[in-house]
Amino acid sequence: MPIILEANYSKKLGLPGYSSHQYMLTLRTELGDLAQVSAESQRLHALLQASVDRELQSPGWLPEAKPANGNGHPPRNGNAAQQPTASTDAWNCTAKQQELILKIVEDNRLDKKEIEQLAQERFGQGVKQLNKLEASGLIEELFSRYPRPRTNGNGHARQPQRSNYAVR
Repeated sequence: MPIILEANYSKKLGLPGYSSHQYMLTLRTELGDLAQVSAESQRLHALLQASVDRELQSPGWLPEAKPANGNGHPPRNGNAAQQPTASTDAWNCTAKQQELILKIVEDNRLDKKEIEQLAQERFGQGVKQLNKLEASGLIEELFSRYPRPRTNGNGHARQPQRSNYAVR
C-alpha cells in the first residue's frame, strides 16, 4: 500500500505601501516504505524552500514608495527633502524591524557577524542597509532558523511560536 506524502512551503514578504507578495508550492509524492518518510520529507522541504526563495527574488511590480514620517503618512509639508539626513549608523528598514532583528539576535545570543554575513549572502548588503522588503525577508529567515521556545508555566519548553517576538 503506497504512502502519500504531501509537502507545501509558503513565504510572504512585506512590501512598501502596506502590500505584500506571497508564493506557495505544494508537492505530493507516493512512497513505498514508511522508512522513506523522513529522508523524503527533508528532500522535499529543501527543494520547496529553494524554489520559493528563488521565485521571490523577483518581486515584480512594487507600489511606489512615498516619503513617510514614521507612521506611514507623508510629511505634512510635502517636501521630503527637508527631512533630516540619516547618519551612517542609521538603518534603512523601519524602527520596528530594527528592534525585532536586534531582539532576535539578543534573545538567541547570536553572533552579529553571522547575521551580517547572512544579510550579505541573501541581499548583497549589510543588515543596516536592508530596505523594508529585505529586512522582512531577513526576519522571516531568522524566525525559521531560531524559533523562540515557549514555556508551559512549569519551565518546560512548549512548541516554538514566533508570536513571542512581538515588538512593543
